[in-house]
Amino acid sequence: MVEENKTNNMQSENISIVVRDVDFYYGLKQVLFSVTMDIPSTRVTALIGPSGCGKSTFLRTLNRMNDTIDGTKIEGTIEINGKNIYAPDTDVVQLRKKVGMVFQKSNPFPKSIFDNVAYGPRIHGMRDKSKLTEVVEMSLKRVGLWNEVSDRMNDSALGLSGGQQQRLCIARALAVEPEILLMDEPASALDPQATSTIEDLIKELRKHYTIIIVTHNMQQAARVSDYTAFFFEGKLIEYDDTKLIFTKPVKKQTEDYITGKFG
Repeated sequence: MVEENKTNNMQSENISIVVRDVDFYYGLKQVLFSVTMDIPSTRVTALIGPSGCGKSTFLRTLNRMNDTIDGTKIEGTIEINGKNIYAPDTDVVQLRKKVGMVFQKSNPFPKSIFDNVAYGPRIHGMRDKSKLTEVVEMSLKRVGLWNEVSDRMNDSALGLSGGQQQRLCIARALAVEPEILLMDEPASALDPQATSTIEDLIKELRKHYTIIIVTHNMQQAARVSDYTAFFFEGKLIEYDDTKLIFTKPVKKQTEDYITGKFG
């Protein structure tokens, strides 16, 4: 973590993800510059900054989703629980099991509600129907969806409302028992009521998971996160306790962004 941004709160945390000097390139274009930060366990860390500042690219470095894009290159190290996830012997499938992802637009599969949630466990070898049923029910309960869908598990997930679909996608991510949950603007396509439901869910899930969320909504970052990182033009400008970022930022650039002078 950037040394001058380290707080007493952070020093007492268990650290889940250690990022050191990460540079990232799309072809010849560099989009992340020497990003260094420590991300604590079972906390919500929000990534904020204007469009194109690199926050979503950074988020995808944490489960190697950028590997799917031709011509990308990363330098530096990212360790999760002490292991460099870019080491040659890394099992990327297992990494993505440990580090789940929820996207901006809900993307349920054109399958039943049950099969959406059971998809991940099946991919990882779970075949026992009773165990699958137990995992699906538990995952749906964790996102507060069980009571709404328990009597229509064989119905298409595409028939759910937008907010329900996003909670279903979160349940699908939880079904493979991740330790870390990445969320790329998970409520940006939802109405205010569904957004509030997702925010309440994030607050509940942080008791059990390390959550990193990209959001353009600074009020949302202030409401749900413990720590906030401000990115600008691919650089980590400031990273601190959320309350301090929003009330006493150290960098003028951070203050200007939070007060709406740009972005």
